[in-house]
Amino acid sequence: MTEPYVTEETAIPFEFFASFERANEGKPLFALDPPGWAAATHAIVVGSSIHYIWCERSYPPRWLINHATAPVTDPLAITQDPRNPIVGPSEQGFDDQGVEYPFPFLNPADGRYYMYYRGKGEGTPEQTGLLVSDGDLGSWTRVQSTPVIAAEHAHEADGSTHPSVAIDGETIHIIYTGKATRSYHDGLTLCHATAPVTNPAEVTKDPANPVFTGTGQDWDHRAVRETELLKGSQYYHTLYGGFDGEVWRIGHVRTRDFRTFEPNPFNPVFTPSDQPGAFDGDGVLTAQIFWASDTAYMLYAGKKGQEWQTGLARSRGTVSSSAYQ
Repeated sequence: MTEPYVTEETAIPFEFFASFERANEGKPLFALDPPGWAAATHAIVVGSSIHYIWCERSYPPRWLINHATAPVTDPLAITQDPRNPIVGPSEQGFDDQGVEYPFPFLNPADGRYYMYYRGKGEGTPEQTGLLVSDGDLGSWTRVQSTPVIAAEHAHEADGSTHPSVAIDGETIHIIYTGKATRSYHDGLTLCHATAPVTNPAEVTKDPANPVFTGTGQDWDHRAVRETELLKGSQYYHTLYGGFDGEVWRIGHVRTRDFRTFEPNPFNPVFTPSDQPGAFDGDGVLTAQIFWASDTAYMLYAGKKGQEWQTGLARSRGTVSSSAYQ
């Protein structure tokens, strides 16, 4: 029997974030035939079900949002929603070319589910929109037709995008990627914003943005992107993609105030597979941790060639979900 990494009284240790091993025998959880992508997947657990919100990139490039479920006792036993895709680009607006990177969460203020997402429009930057659901996680509507996190400043001139959320009391904390140029290799930083739970569309950006640009180590010195936020009992934990100029890897930092970030001494905590021909052998990104039946899992995107597909990893330890909020 393995010992738990955390309890309600202790901070989630650095070792936990470095404890994930590939599940599903190293095969992808969601995948499409090349040149298609099945990536930017996030999960939310409701009762006895895991709801996966995953994204499909087809060619010519166009992003769509899909929904699937699995029992908490078997995250690999996936059933696709027959209504897929559940969200597509708008007919006219900031997201008329693609919708992607959805982060679903339950709002304790009104009992409704919300989902920040990346929207891309023709000739416009990538910006963050907001969807709402009354409980059917295969049915979402736009809260408004304009972005809730608009691209306004130099560090986000080409994107205020890839959002992730943690709720603390009356405040929604949002971490997103600031994209200064059209490059996905340069000018990428992590930004912070907040919104009241009474109005998730009323977003205020942190005046200190960008709040994190990397640890200064070789493995993430070139760029950081696609952050995932987790609130523990003592810290906010951030999983992110770090780029050294050749390969994307996943790292972890923790903060109390979104000003000072303490890097995990085990960074990078998750790296590409060393198995020949693996779907995730050329890069990894988008690491989201969730708990199912008191086991910690991590969704991630894996790269092979030019395509990104979704993988699943499982923590080696027994982890109490009460250690995070």
